[in-house]
Amino acid sequence: MTVLKMAWRNLLKERRSAFLNLAGLAAGLTCTLLIYLWIRDEMKMGRVHPEGVYQLMANYPQEDGIRTIANTPGPLADAISAELPEVQATATVLQASWFPGRGVLFSKDRALKVRGQFAGPGYFSVFDCPFVAGDRLSFLRNKETLAVSEDVAVRLFGSAAAAVGKTVRWELGEFSGPYTIGGVFRTPTRYETEPFDVMASFALFVEKRPGMKEWTNSDPGTFVRLRPGADEAAFNRKIKYFITAHAPNVKTELVPLLYADKYLFGTFENGVVTGGRVGYVRLFALIGAFILLIACVNFTNLSTARSMTRAKEVAVKKTLGAARSTLIAHFLAESILLAFLALGIAILTVELLLPAFNTFSGKTLALNFDIPQLAVIIGVTLLTGLLAGSYPAVYLSGFQPVGALKGSLKASSTEAGVRKGLVVTQVALSAMFIVSSLVIYRQLSLIRHRDLGYNRDHLVHFEIPMEMDSVSLGRAESFLGELRTLPGIADVSSYYHTLTGQHGNISDFTWPGKPAGKTIDFANLEVGYRFLETTGMKLKEGRSFSYTPNSTREIVFNETAIRQMGLKDPVGKTIRFWGQDRVIVGVVRDFHFESLYQPVKPCFFQVYPAMPNALVRLRAGAEQETLAQIQARYQQFYRTAPFEATFLDENYQAQYAAEMRIGTLSFWFSALAILITCLGLFGLAAFTAQRRKKEIGIRKVIGASVISVTLLLAGDFLRLSLLALVLAFPLTAWALHQWLSDFAYRVDLAPDLFVLAGGIVVVLTLLTVGYQSVSAALANPVKSLKSE
Repeated sequence: MTVLKMAWRNLLKERRSAFLNLAGLAAGLTCTLLIYLWIRDEMKMGRVHPEGVYQLMANYPQEDGIRTIANTPGPLADAISAELPEVQATATVLQASWFPGRGVLFSKDRALKVRGQFAGPGYFSVFDCPFVAGDRLSFLRNKETLAVSEDVAVRLFGSAAAAVGKTVRWELGEFSGPYTIGGVFRTPTRYETEPFDVMASFALFVEKRPGMKEWTNSDPGTFVRLRPGADEAAFNRKIKYFITAHAPNVKTELVPLLYADKYLFGTFENGVVTGGRVGYVRLFALIGAFILLIACVNFTNLSTARSMTRAKEVAVKKTLGAARSTLIAHFLAESILLAFLALGIAILTVELLLPAFNTFSGKTLALNFDIPQLAVIIGVTLLTGLLAGSYPAVYLSGFQPVGALKGSLKASSTEAGVRKGLVVTQVALSAMFIVSSLVIYRQLSLIRHRDLGYNRDHLVHFEIPMEMDSVSLGRAESFLGELRTLPGIADVSSYYHTLTGQHGNISDFTWPGKPAGKTIDFANLEVGYRFLETTGMKLKEGRSFSYTPNSTREIVFNETAIRQMGLKDPVGKTIRFWGQDRVIVGVVRDFHFESLYQPVKPCFFQVYPAMPNALVRLRAGAEQETLAQIQARYQQFYRTAPFEATFLDENYQAQYAAEMRIGTLSFWFSALAILITCLGLFGLAAFTAQRRKKEIGIRKVIGASVISVTLLLAGDFLRLSLLALVLAFPLTAWALHQWLSDFAYRVDLAPDLFVLAGGIVVVLTLLTVGYQSVSAALANPVKSLKSE
C-alpha cells in the first residue's frame, strides 16, 4: 500500500509526463478491448456444434486446379452409415443457404419470410437440436409435416405450444403447399454456422427431385458424427475415394472438415484448407498487440527520457538504505497503477464507442465482465503495466548514488540507443498501419468499382411466390408481363440462381470433340427470358434466347467454358447433358458471378418462361415511385405474400461486408496507432528540448538562427523516422502481398503507395516534433543561461 501511495504522489508531481503516458495507454487499451471483444465473438461462431461432427467437402479436379465445394451426392450419407464402423451417425441436409431466396410461411392472418432446410432421418443423431414443443421426429415420419423454430412459432401463433398441430402454407418453389407443424425447436443462436427457421423431411426433397438418389448428383451436404475414440486418420483414408468406389465415373475426393471449424477455417485452395475468417482474427490480434506495444514504447521512452530528473531521487533512496529490488517494485507500481487508471478510462471509452462499433462490425458486443472476460482484461492490463515499466524500472534503479548527487551523472550511450530503437520501432509500426490502410482502401475500391461484365446499377430483385405447376408459372409470366408495361421499368426478367456466388454445378457434359476422360465443372445458371438483356451482358457471338417453344433446348455459354471445352465456331453445335440435346445459340462475354476471390469459371445459361426471382431494371430518376408501383402490382397477384425488393448492387457489396468492415476498422485503428505515436514523439521532443535548453541558448548567443536550431532538434527524429520507413516497408510489402494473394483480382503494390505513406510519416513527425523544436528555438537564451 505504501508503494502505491508513493507511486500516486509521483504521478501527481509529474503531471505532464503522467498525462501523456495515461493518454497513450488508455488509447491502446481501448483499442485492445474492442479487438478482444470482436475476436471473442468470432471464436464462438460454430462452437455450438457437438464434438466429432464433420461435414464432408468434395474436391473436384478442374483445368486450373482443384475446386472444393460443400455439396455431395444424395446417397452418400446412407452408404457411409452402412459401410464405415467408425461412424456413429450420418445426416443428409439441404441447408437454407442452398436456396437462392427465403420461402414464405403463411398462417391464417400472417406471413413470414423464413429460411428452410431439408434434413434426413439421422439429423438428430448428428446434431443437438432440442425441441420445446411437439414431436421432433414427426416431420421425418410424415413428409407433409414441418418443424419450426420457437421464434417463428411465437410470431405466427403467440407461443410454441399453440403452433403444434396448426396448418400453414409454405411457399418454396415446387415444395410449396399446406403443411402441419409437428414440433417446435429452440431458435438457433446467432453462433450457428447455418441458421434456419423451418425444417422439412429430406424425403420430400427426393420425391420432388428424384435426381438426389444418383451418385452423379452434388446438391445436399453430408454430415458425419464419429464414435468416441474413433481413429480419425483411418476414417480420412477410407472416406477419400468413397464416392469414386460407388461411381467410378465421378472423379471426386472427400475431405472431412470439422463442422465447428467451418466458420473460421472454411476456405480451401487447391483442395486444402488455407484458412478463412481466422485470417481476420489473427490480423486483428496482431493489430491489437502492435497498438498496445506502441503505447508501451511511449511509456518506456518518456520514462527513460526524464531519467536524469529522477536520478537524485534514486540516489537519496539508495543512500537511506533502499534496495534495488525495492526501487524496481516502486517504479513497476507506478507503471501498473498508471495502466489500471488507463483501464478505467478505456472501459468508459469502450462503453461509449460500442454502439457505433457494433453498427459497422455487424455484431452485438458488450462488456459483461464474466470471469473469463474479467481475467483477460485484468491480465492484459497487468502485462501492459509490467511491459511498459520493466525497462525504466531496471534502468532507473541502477543509478549510482555518488554520481547522481554530485550532478555528474550523464545519460549513457546504451540509454540513448535503446530510446532511439524504441522510436524507430514505434514509427515503423505506424508506417506499416498507414501503408496497409492505403492498400486495403485501394483493394476495396477495386472491388466496388470493378467492371463485372454486366451493369448492376438500378437492378432490383425480389422473390415471386410460385410453385412449378402450370397455373403458378402462368401467373408468374402474367405478373412479369404486367411489370413490363410500367413506364419506370427498362426491362424485366427472372432467375433461379444468383449472380453473387450461388449456383448449381454440372459436370456430366458431352460435346463434339470432347477428349476422353476430360471433366469440366460448369456453373448452371437458370434464367427467364431477356435475362442477358436485363443485366446488360454482352454477347461475343451468336444471339440470346428466342421466344419460341424450342427455347428450352437452347443454351448459352460464357467465354471461359468455350475455351476450356476447346470448341471452335461453337454457335450451332449440339451438346448433351441430363439426357437431352441442347444447341449452342450464343457465347456471352465473361462476367463475374462469384466473388473476386475466384477467377471466372465456366458457366452456361438455360432458359425457362419464369423463375422464382424477378429481376427488374429501373429507369434512373424515378426509382422509389417505380418500386411503389411494382409493389402494388405484386400485391394484386400475390395478396398476402410480403414484398421485399433489394438492389442487386447491395447484394454484391454484401459479399464483401467482412472486407468493408475490416477496411473501416483498420482505418480507425491505424489512426489510433498514429495518434499514440504522435503523443510519444511530442513528449519525447519536449523532454529533449528541455534537456538541451542550455545548448540551444549558447547556439543562439553565438548567432544560430531559429531555423537552424529547429532543424537541429527535429533532425534527429526525422532521421529515425526515415530509418523506420526503410525497415518497415519491405516487411509490410511482403505481408500485404500475402493478403492480396487471396484475391483473383487485386491491386498492385505500386511505389506511390509507399511514397505517400512515407510522406505522411515525415509530415506527422515534423508537425509533432516541430512545435516543440520551434518553441525551444524561440525561447529567450538569457533565461536558459542564467543558472550557468
